Amino acid sequence: MKATGVVRRIDDLGRLVIPKEIRKVHHIKEGDPLEIFTDKEGEIILKKYSPIGELTEFANTYADTISKTTGHIACITDKDTVIAVSGGQKKEFLEKSLSKELEEVIENKEVFKSKENNEIAIPITQNEGRERIYNSQVIYPIISDGDVIGSVILLSKEPYKKMGDVEDKVAQSAAGFLGNHLEI
Repeated sequence: MKATGVVRRIDDLGRLVIPKEIRKVHHIKEGDPLEIFTDKEGEIILKKYSPIGELTEFANTYADTISKTTGHIACITDKDTVIAVSGGQKKEFLEKSLSKELEEVIENKEVFKSKENNEIAIPITQNEGRERIYNSQVIYPIISDGDVIGSVILLSKEPYKKMGDVEDKVAQSAAGFLGNHLEI
């Protein structure tokens, strides 16, 4: 665990203010759920809560099925990281932070479809760089109870593989299914 050197007092209602710098670095926004952990030594640990993160094993199986069905790379994300990937190198995506561009697409509940080589591609992870490495991609937000909780992404690096209506519907169905599965 890394010490920050920041000390805060708890107010009379039991609240604690997380410093702006820490919220910014860890992408914690107003209204974000935080999970609270304690250990035997008395440490209290706050972690961003990801409802879809609890389904990691299921998401991995689902990504495998999507990838085998479409022949494309399939990624499932929460709002911050890639939690499942199939059809591509896991080390390239798995548990990597999402790019700001992808976070924005997801947060705005946008559907993104890049079907041709001359269209813009959205970088998936922060360290991806600006060069275009996907021939085509489809991104669908996962929405549960009206809130965005992640995304389903199909990617193709092969120059002649294009995303069609089938890939669009598969990604849309997967996002809808995962969103419905998490509704309370």
